[in-house]
Amino acid sequence: MKRIFLIILDSLGVGELPDAKDYKDEGSHTLFAVSKSKHFHMPNMERLGLFHIDGVKEKFTGLDLNKGFDGSVGRLAEKSKGKDTTTGHWEIAGVISKQPFPTYPNGFPEEIIDEFEKRTGRKALCNLPYSGTEVIVKYGKEHMETGALIVYTSADSVFQVAAHEEVVPIKELYRCCEIAREILQGQHGVGRVIARPFIGTYPNFTRTSNRHDYSLAPPLTMLDQLEMAGYDVLGVGKIYDIFAGKGITDTVRSKDNAEGIELLIQRMHKEFKGLCFVNLVDFDMLYGHRNDVDGYAKALTYFDKQLPRILETLRDEDILIITADHGCDPSTVSTDHSREYVPVVVYGKHIKKNINLGTGETFADVAATILEYFDVESRVAGTSFLKDIYKV
Repeated sequence: MKRIFLIILDSLGVGELPDAKDYKDEGSHTLFAVSKSKHFHMPNMERLGLFHIDGVKEKFTGLDLNKGFDGSVGRLAEKSKGKDTTTGHWEIAGVISKQPFPTYPNGFPEEIIDEFEKRTGRKALCNLPYSGTEVIVKYGKEHMETGALIVYTSADSVFQVAAHEEVVPIKELYRCCEIAREILQGQHGVGRVIARPFIGTYPNFTRTSNRHDYSLAPPLTMLDQLEMAGYDVLGVGKIYDIFAGKGITDTVRSKDNAEGIELLIQRMHKEFKGLCFVNLVDFDMLYGHRNDVDGYAKALTYFDKQLPRILETLRDEDILIITADHGCDPSTVSTDHSREYVPVVVYGKHIKKNINLGTGETFADVAATILEYFDVESRVAGTSFLKDIYKV
């Protein structure tokens, strides 16, 4: 029974892309930046070949890279315009976004906010790019006094709505975000509308795990093709949200990386035929955007410590693919995503050892490879590298 487990280490970039300067991301290298922390330790990913990837091996000169490794590895360039979560995941699934999603460095147009206020029945505060933790301190007190919603954005294509769970119940916040998603279409079709609930008392507010993302529906992806071909497509974490549910046959949310890993292992023990697609978001959300190098390093070290549990649960026909959706270098001045290559590490009983694929032209090569493994003729972007890594 063929199965693929696709894990996204959210934001683990491996070096600036040639066009990084166009995004003000010159010099970014998330993995190398994080490796400088004393808390960084990834011997299991080293064994699979992570540090043999082009653009990585040149940075880790202290490692013995003459010894072999147990997987097939490479790096992939982003062909889409953008560096956000939705763009990255969609490209992994075979969709090249030729136009970037709209961003709002000066806040959303008056007509958008007016329509949002009219349809939700609540006033909007802020309407500017802001740090998610700073915005609730700045506007949280006024929000609690008035019931107005905190609306903000970032360098990404997002419309974020923050509200205290005791002032605006979760279901009400979700309803307001659904309205925003209906409004933000066409010219103003942002990649994601995000519900950002928080708790606490001023000024000590804390965001909760009840976040919910509302993405645009993507065009045809490899997930749709797998579903149409009769395969299971299991989502863990925010995968369902990123693809607006399209092509997902079963989903489960996770509150953090630790739970996401446990849910993945639970699904590895279940009988299914197809793809299990996992997003581990803490690297990006908790550490990359907050420029927390040590926190990021600890999170990678934790994943690496759990990796043997994943590897030992793989069955004979299973394939494990580990990659990322963009960078988020926590050592730079910017707190935004960074335009970087992403790693691809592949392991399984039938996967060749010591294979360096070099550099692929697009994240979509992952989609093409997955579809070929399941004998589904690809109707999406990307070039399969299955023949280079698979042994019968």
